[in-house]
Amino acid sequence: MREREDQLASMQDADPGLAVLPPLDTSPRGWLAVVGGFACLFVSFGWITCIGVFQAYYSTHQLQDYSASAVGWIPSAETFLLFLGVPLFGGLFDRLGPTWLLAIGTALHVGGLLGAANATTYAQLFATQSVVSAMGTGAIFVAGTTAVGTWFRARRGLALGLVSAGSAIGAVLGTALIPVLFDSIGFPWTMRAVALTYFVLMVVALATTSRRPQPSASTPPPFRLSSLLPASLLRSRPVLVLAVACFFYFLGVFIPYNYLVVEALDGGDGDQSANNLLVILSATSTVGRIVPGVLGDRYGRFNTTIGFTLFSVVLVLCIWIAAPWRAGRIVFAALYGFGSGTFVSMVPTLVAQVCPDMGQLGLYLGAVYLVIAPSVLIAQPVGGALASAGQNQARDSYVWLKVFCAVSMALGVIGFVAARAAYQGNPGKLWWGGKV
Repeated sequence: MREREDQLASMQDADPGLAVLPPLDTSPRGWLAVVGGFACLFVSFGWITCIGVFQAYYSTHQLQDYSASAVGWIPSAETFLLFLGVPLFGGLFDRLGPTWLLAIGTALHVGGLLGAANATTYAQLFATQSVVSAMGTGAIFVAGTTAVGTWFRARRGLALGLVSAGSAIGAVLGTALIPVLFDSIGFPWTMRAVALTYFVLMVVALATTSRRPQPSASTPPPFRLSSLLPASLLRSRPVLVLAVACFFYFLGVFIPYNYLVVEALDGGDGDQSANNLLVILSATSTVGRIVPGVLGDRYGRFNTTIGFTLFSVVLVLCIWIAAPWRAGRIVFAALYGFGSGTFVSMVPTLVAQVCPDMGQLGLYLGAVYLVIAPSVLIAQPVGGALASAGQNQARDSYVWLKVFCAVSMALGVIGFVAARAAYQGNPGKLWWGGKV
């Protein structure tokens, strides 16, 4: 499997008819696509990463009469539908390219946010934010990341790291400004201001995002409805093991993003102090989404992913659980943002590595995210139930939530080790395997 991409990359040299294709890694159009991808991640994953702000706000305003688990379904379903949108839109990307997906995603995402601005009930908020807007973010995420992946090979980790930094910066600005806007102009106008900002960024993305033309041999087969749920690609062992690893890792990785602010408020921190934790986490995540890409290009993308994900597990065990007080939360937020940032930048990079044909990258990305999607759907409601179950714990009422986070992510790390071995063609060889 690992040699197929090298063989496809050499086709341009072997066939003079392919010499007109734009170069990999150095094309100006490719770097323009990085700009567009940055904007796409700013408005998609950057928005999703702000869900902790809404978890806390809804719990004390519109949905204060609902349980933490019930409120948790709104951000959980929102993240789930972003991920479910990847298999739904991945096959469409292979057939249509990014422009149509960006147009559809912009209409859904911006329209959903404008609808949420006028929402007052649980059902209205769920429909506009967790369904309509979320499906739009899925289309935007697929278009931005997949288009960039087609333009790069040796520097793919760096390129996708820069793209994913857009989500971190979007999260920093969102978590810092949205609570301030809630207090100054109110919830409805805050949502309208966000929608307008995202619309402008999507105009930039539409103008700059393109897909690299593929050799005729890479032309995807005729589109079928089965392409919307490309489960057949999971028959490939590397793809299946990678997808399962991502399922367990994503089962835990979002929990601190959602519950760190809520925990701080329950611990006596003020609104501003508690929200600053999410700002810190998002700010350090900017570095944590670029650095793994650079290191992955140099030392191996599987190796880098394993190292950073293991680091995140250690942080949960040794700081978030061991030091459940204000100073511990600040240190944890700063380090966890850096360590967990790899979950945005490296997963598309790993999918591209196990994909034998860039003309079907959208389908392969969709197959992996088809498995990931259920994990983010159940993670936050389960987290809410565990948070409630720990109320009798005098030292830390969130301890069972944190243990669940650590165990889930640890299973993901083991899965990444197994995926590396499967990609090398030796599932039994779990130890160090060189630059992989």
